[in-house]
Amino acid sequence: MKNTFRFRRTPFVLLAFFLLLWVVGISLNEPTRVLEQAKSICLECIGIG
Repeated sequence: MKNTFRFRRTPFVLLAFFLLLWVVGISLNEPTRVLEQAKSICLECIGIG
């Protein structure tokens, strides 16, 4: 009986790559920077900033 299950490697490689990018972004403090920029843009849109 032949095993028809085939292991696909690409999804796991992509997941590992994006997790690596996520960790690098967190370590470079990107979420804080993005939130600061979003706040300033929103304040400019309503005419306060």
